[in-house]
Amino acid sequence: MDHLNVKIYADGAVLDDMLDAYHAGFVSGFTTNPSLMKKAGITDYVGFAKEVLEKIPDLPISFEVFADDFDTMEKEARKIHSLGKNVYVKIPIQNTKGESAIPLISKLSEDGINLNVTAILTVPQVEQTVHAFAPGTDNIVSVFAGRIADTGRDPLPYMQRSVALCDTRPEANLLWASSREVINVFQAEQLGVDIITCTPAIISKLKGNIGKPLDTVSLDTVKGFNKDIKALGFSIL
Repeated sequence: MDHLNVKIYADGAVLDDMLDAYHAGFVSGFTTNPSLMKKAGITDYVGFAKEVLEKIPDLPISFEVFADDFDTMEKEARKIHSLGKNVYVKIPIQNTKGESAIPLISKLSEDGINLNVTAILTVPQVEQTVHAFAPGTDNIVSVFAGRIADTGRDPLPYMQRSVALCDTRPEANLLWASSREVINVFQAEQLGVDIITCTPAIISKLKGNIGKPLDTVSLDTVKGFNKDIKALGFSIL
C-alpha cells in the first residue's frame, strides 16, 4: 500500500473508527456527510465537529452544510470554515430543487474557503466546479463513482474525463466517492485520481487482504463458514 499515489480518506462519522484510522497512520484525511451522521446517531453537529478537530488537528476533514437554501448554506459554510484550519466545507453541487450551487461555490472560494464540492455525478458538473474555484485555493471535487456504477454505468470513463478536467487546475483535487470495494482503490490509482474515500470495512480489507494468496483466502472463507455453522448449531442429518 505504501507505493500508492492516491490518497485514502476515511469516510464515516463514528469517532472511534476515525481515531483508529488516524492513529494507525493509514489515511490522509477524513470525510463525513449528513447521512453518515444520522447513521452514527450524532445529535450535536458542532459539538461533534469540534471534538473531531480537537483529536485530529492535522489532517483534512470535510464537514457538510445542512441547509437547502443558498443564503443559509453560506452562513453554515462560514461557520464550519471557522472551526479549524484543516476543515474543508462540503457543498452539494445542487439543492433539492435542482438549482446549481456554482454561484455560491465561486463566492466562498473567492473568500479563500477550502471546499469539497459533493454529490457530483456528471462530467459537466465537474467542469463547472473546476472553473468556479478561485486561483490559489485548495479544493476537492467529489465524484460519486459508486453511485454512477449503481445505475448500471461503468464509472471509469467518467472518472477518466474528470481526471483530465481537474488536471487543468491546481486548485482542484479529484476524489473518487462512494467506493464499493477494494478494487476501486487500484482503479483510482491507475486513472490518476487524487483521493478516494473508503469505509472502515474497505480500510480493514486494505490492511489485511492485499497480496494475500487466493488459496489462503479460499481456506479462510471455508473456516468462516465452519465457524458460523458451529454457531448456528443446526444439524442436517
